[in-house]
Amino acid sequence: MSTTYGLGGTEVKQDANEAIQEIPQNKTLLVEKLTADTPVKPEFVEGLKTVEQVFDHFKPKVDLDFEDAKGKTVKETLQFNDLGDFGEQGITRQSNFLRDLHTEKEQYQKVIKQLKTNKIMRAALTDPEAKKALIKAIKSMIRELD
Repeated sequence: MSTTYGLGGTEVKQDANEAIQEIPQNKTLLVEKLTADTPVKPEFVEGLKTVEQVFDHFKPKVDLDFEDAKGKTVKETLQFNDLGDFGEQGITRQSNFLRDLHTEKEQYQKVIKQLKTNKIMRAALTDPEAKKALIKAIKSMIRELD
């Protein structure tokens, strides 16, 4: 009798009575180095049974260089303590630079929404004289804030 094996990191016999699911065909497994330190020799670690234990043992982190609008480099270190740290919210939560960008994006979206829904504002932008007056008022507010 021949034995057929499936992908998934665990031996899966086709005639097994246990319900072990294979990795679906539409899933992608990514393997990434999450630390800047290259190991001197590979480390064999036994006894890590949960994802949390793996994160706790290896303490993955990455140093990043962000560039702001003025071309200045901002250095930050992101640490990964659980799978939630890999999503947009998890990464943004750790980074002052990305939080500031997120806030700026939200402000721009509010302005766009106002421009799309505010009839008086839209009318002012289509009239050249009203547009000039609006730009002058906005520049004045910017100078005041600075």
